[in-house]
Amino acid sequence: NIGRVLVKKKHRGKNLGKKIMIKSIEHIKKDKTQNKIELSAQKYLIKFYSEIGFKKIGEEYLEDNIPHVKMILKI
Repeated sequence: NIGRVLVKKKHRGKNLGKKIMIKSIEHIKKDKTQNKIELSAQKYLIKFYSEIGFKKIGEEYLEDNIPHVKMILKI
């Protein structure tokens, strides 16, 4: 399971969030029991997750009053 990924402001701009996600995906792939990863992405992060290979599915919805979309990566 991947919960929230957060990089403190002073460390942003170094691709650390992307590196964390890629390592997490690699770890999940080793499990061999999963064939996809689903996440709830904040709307402004759609491009970020798309660059890693996630695909947007469904419509936008509110989670904690923040616009989100469901995204899936087939592994």
